[in-house]
Amino acid sequence: MNPEIFFIKQRIRQKDGVIISGILSEKKKRQNQTSEAFGTKWVSFSKTKKQDQKTYNDFQKKWFLKLYGFSGEQELREYLSDKKTILDAGAGLAEKTAWIASMAPHATVLAVDLSEAIFRGRHMHKEKENMIFVQCDIANTGIKDHTIDCVICDQVIMHTDDPRKTLKELSRIVSAGGEVFCYWYRKKALPRELLDDFFRNATLKASFDEIWALSGQLTELGKTLSELDINIDVPDMPLLNIKGGSYDLQRFIYWNFIKCFWNSEMGKETSKYVNFDWYSPSNAKRFSREEIEADLNFADLAPVSFHLEEACYSGRFVLKNNKNL
Repeated sequence: MNPEIFFIKQRIRQKDGVIISGILSEKKKRQNQTSEAFGTKWVSFSKTKKQDQKTYNDFQKKWFLKLYGFSGEQELREYLSDKKTILDAGAGLAEKTAWIASMAPHATVLAVDLSEAIFRGRHMHKEKENMIFVQCDIANTGIKDHTIDCVICDQVIMHTDDPRKTLKELSRIVSAGGEVFCYWYRKKALPRELLDDFFRNATLKASFDEIWALSGQLTELGKTLSELDINIDVPDMPLLNIKGGSYDLQRFIYWNFIKCFWNSEMGKETSKYVNFDWYSPSNAKRFSREEIEADLNFADLAPVSFHLEEACYSGRFVLKNNKNL
């Protein structure tokens, strides 16, 4: 299959097996920093121990199934069985894309990313004959209207300059009857939001090495707090958006004051990458449910399934006006 058939007539070129879309928005400062942060992160991650990579990827697969309402891989495989085209927006190294491509060998699967990590991803997964690798801005893909049966934007949209515009673009390229998978960071307690906002500006000035060191320090903090194994009772503090109840100390600090991720099953290095994911990009917006509903309405999308937890919102969505396509 000629991969260029998916794109609006424009100047498209190829480099090292990757299609580079002619519609690349001029990078703004924050988007440029975010793209470089994730590009550096993914290339660095690809050089870590294979076991650490497997632990992280297995965690992500299990969470993906939970986020989008699948009981297991078999149910996801059945869901994909009638999808001819699948797009993973913000694919990074395309590990998740390759997993999906293996469950849908009949489909053409596009791995799309703005960062240089897509070239590394292509090198890692070039044996996947049903995968196409594309470097482009997911807010301006250059893909033809309503040509993709399943559009996946998992843990990515909040890292774009304009998430609402990005969601509108994803709704433009999804086919009639197709679905958009999307994930948003959820707004948390006021003290944590204030600190997170501070870091969105600080990361514009911090180097990779500085943020990587901070990620290690926060991992150690999370590990220390978790190993204390202390539970505390907390009153409701509605003005600070802190919910009362019984908390593990590490979880209380994590959700309400500072992200210090630690997971004993994932281990130190993998937990460190999760912290780096949060602190490295200057674009990392958080949303209320009302804001998400407004963005979905703007993009003319309606929910098929919707999931919420302390960390995020996620779901699968279809075009409201399928009959007009």
